[in-house]
Amino acid sequence: METIAATEASNKFGHLLDIARSEPVTIEKQGRGVAVVLSLEEYQRMEYELEQLSDLRLKESIADMDAGKTTEASQVFADLKTRYSK
Repeated sequence: METIAATEASNKFGHLLDIARSEPVTIEKQGRGVAVVLSLEEYQRMEYELEQLSDLRLKESIADMDAGKTTEASQVFADLKTRYSK
């Protein structure tokens, strides 16, 4: 992944877009990453992958419920309270 300074990104925006068509570009401001520019195709691919993963997780959850693999809400909250009250 290429990295460029925010000033350069601003001054050479067309060049930034050209690079982003082939790989994501990290934009840095004062040496710290603040943004990533990527192609529309890459963004759409990532959205699709996230949707597929969400669908898979939902299907797994439904299968667990159908198989009786559930936990009472009160138990879930008790477990969370124990885990995060430390």
